[in-house]
This record gives sequence, C-alpha cells and structure tokens, in this order.
Amino acid sequence: MHLPLTRPEVFTSYIDKLWEDDVVAVLSDYVAIRCLSPDFDPDWAQNGEIGRAARLLSNWAASRPIPGIAVEVIVRDGLTPVILADVPASPGAEAELVTLLYGHLDKQPPLGSWREGLDPFVAVREGDRLYGRGTADDGYAIFAALGALEALAASDTPHGRCFVLIESSEESGSSHLGPYLDEVAARAGAPGPGLVVCLDSGCATYDRLWITTSLRGSLIATIRVQVLSAGIHSGSAGGVVPSSFRLLRQLLSRVEDERTGEILVPELHAEVPGRYLSASEAITSELGEAAVGEFPTVASLELSGHDAADRLLRRTWAPALELTGIDGVPSLTDGGNVLRPFTTAKLSVRLPPSVEPELAAQALVRVLSADPPQGAKVGVEVTALAPGFDAPVQAHWLARATDEASKAFFGRRAAGMSEGGTIPFLAELVARFPAAQFLVTGVLGPSSNAHGPNEMLDLLTARRLSASVAHVLASTP
Repeated sequence: MHLPLTRPEVFTSYIDKLWEDDVVAVLSDYVAIRCLSPDFDPDWAQNGEIGRAARLLSNWAASRPIPGIAVEVIVRDGLTPVILADVPASPGAEAELVTLLYGHLDKQPPLGSWREGLDPFVAVREGDRLYGRGTADDGYAIFAALGALEALAASDTPHGRCFVLIESSEESGSSHLGPYLDEVAARAGAPGPGLVVCLDSGCATYDRLWITTSLRGSLIATIRVQVLSAGIHSGSAGGVVPSSFRLLRQLLSRVEDERTGEILVPELHAEVPGRYLSASEAITSELGEAAVGEFPTVASLELSGHDAADRLLRRTWAPALELTGIDGVPSLTDGGNVLRPFTTAKLSVRLPPSVEPELAAQALVRVLSADPPQGAKVGVEVTALAPGFDAPVQAHWLARATDEASKAFFGRRAAGMSEGGTIPFLAELVARFPAAQFLVTGVLGPSSNAHGPNEMLDLLTARRLSASVAHVLASTP
C-alpha cells in the first residue's frame, strides 16, 4: 500500500507531544543507568544494570496505546536480554510485508572528561539537545520506533506487522544477538522480515533524512610482545635487552606505514565500487568537509587525504588501524627506571565493507607473527570479527517513501552516504533474508560524539526521524 503524505502535521504534532510529555523524562532515567556492554562489564549479569535498563524501557513500551502490542524481555542462558515488541498488522491492512525495527540499549563506557556541567550518567537538556551516555547511541531508538507505531495508531493509519527488537550486546559486536534473531524469524514466518529498519546509524547533517548505504567491518586483535620473564633495572639492561615497545612498533610497521597511515596488508583492502566514488564526489561537492565529519583536533593537525572526497572514502571504504588499549605500561606516577618485560596492545582494524573479516584476520595474524624481531616472544589473538555492510539497492516503494518523508518532515530530499563504523548484525540479516529491504538511518550527526565525551541527542532530529519511520511503515507493500 502507499499512503501519500497529505497531512504530515498529524504525525509531527503527535510525536512532538509524545516526546515532550513522556519520552524525554524516560530517556533521562535511562541515561542514569550504567548499562555497559558485556565487553566493558564482564560482571554485567551480577551488576544488573543491563537488566535494569531493559525493565525501564520494556515497561514504557508495554504502556503504549498501540492495539495488540505484546512486549516481553527475553533472556537466554548466559546471554544479555532483548526487548521484543510484537505489533500486529492493522485490521484490514493490505500490507503483507513484515518489518523488523532494531536498536540497542547497551552503552560504551564514559571515556574521558566531559565538559563542565555534564556527566555521562546524568541527563542534561540544553534547548533541543539532550546530553548523556546512550542518548543517541542508541537509547532513543525504542522511543522512535514505537512512537512511529503509536502515531500510526492514533491517526488510524494502517500498517503491516512489526517487530521492535532492542538488544543489549551491540557495543560488544552483537555477540549475543544470533539466537534472538532466530526467535524473530520463527515468529515472523517464512520468508522472514521483508523490511529491516536499523536506527543505530548516523547522519551527515540534521536537515534531511540520511540513509546509510554502507558500513565498514571490524577486526579486533591483541598482540603481546615479551622480552623478559620479569622487569629489570633499565640501567643494567638498557641497550642490551631490546625494548618490547620498540619491537611492537616494528611489528605494527608491517601493517601500517607510520608516516602516512596507509595499510600495507593487501587482504585488508578492497576496490571501491564506482557508485561510491561518484557519491563521495557528489556529497562533498555539496557539503565540503562537513561530509567527512567533525573532529576535535588540535589546531595544527593535518588530516589525511588530499581533499574532502578522498577523506570521505578513507573514512568509509579504506582500512584503518588504531591502537585502542595497552597493557604492561605503568602510569607516569608508577613508572620507574625499569625495562618492562612485555607490552600488549589492543588493535582495532576497520575493514572496507566488502572485505571478508576472516581472511583479513588470517592475513593480520600471519604478518604480525612471522619472524619475530630479535627472537622476542610474540602472541597474536583475534578477539572479535564483524563483517561490513553494503546495502541492497532500495526498491522503488522504499525510495519513494523515504524521499517523501524527508521532504515532509525535514524539508529536504533524502540522501544516502557511507559510514565508517560497524553494525555487525546487518550483514548477518542480509545473509539470512536476502530478499529484505533495508532502511539504515540514525541520529549520530555533528557533535553527537557517540562513544566519546559529551554524547548528545538532537531531539528535533529524533522526532523527525520517528515521523519519517511512521510514513515508511504506512507505505509498505
């Protein structure tokens, strides 16, 4: 079915009131919950914060005036819970397509110092901005998804059957999600969801609906370089026993050119499809450096890439290496004149969307493990893999609906762009449901700073996005 947007103010007014009267308060309560993802809180089950967040959000979901809605918190042994809301099709609705709307409730750690007046676990509203850990990534998602369905119900607008799934392990690579996707597939019946709406992505600006066309994959590994069984006085051993940190630098130089940041392992690269080359030129010709993103760089820093289009491709279709953690190195206060016995580094490698992460991991381990420098003991362990995502071409009905929604609620046509992050479950869903359509979008735009200090949700964008989702759900065939 296709319902022209003749009265967009019906959705807008309902969703605006819902957020002001209800959502912002509950979302602020959610900010206060330290529901860190399992990778950052190994004792998550005992600490109970993920369960606390699931109860808060599921209780809100169950209270919604959506006809026939059934909300439950599903828990599998040893796995973080999911919230699953099953919303039946409207009586007499023509739509046969089943929609899965996705978000997550687990959070990244606070990370760094937040600016004065802000706290990662205290919601602070400044105009149309709500600050706090998890606001934009991805606490808003359940409110946007169910708010869309509630607006449809309030306006007697028909829609097909919908599942809203909120998981709790996304920031750990969605490592617990698989069995719950099996549950959704079983309930949806063959051929499974025909539309997946993922609300965990980003936007280049806040003035239109942005559709994510691709996402990079990721490879997480640790490398340990050991030279001694115990630390010894640097005055005795310095210059004779090689530094484990120096040897680590040598090994990393096999992977990355330290002068340019170029990745040297061929298996970590992929050819950029022509449509993305064209898209990069088009987006940056309109937005300039804003298409690449905002970064709190020091004033003198020179960014990599020869122009904005090249930087956008480097951020979305090129591999990149970052050292995200290190062990074996004491603090400045505790560090004495000791030649340390080992250095262990945590490596985060972003992979182009079409690279097979398993093949990339094999190549990385091979390169780092071969011929250890000066006979040092080197151990490499891959701890997490996630494939990238290259979205299927949108069907005509979906492209029309997203464009109509963007013009109606944002005032500009919808646009597509690649993102540099990773949403692991999307590639799995493409494999499970090859005929499904995907609408991947989100609110992670300028200054939202997901994963960093001062995370912020642009409330106006969240409300507009929710209204856009409502129109897409009303337009499903």
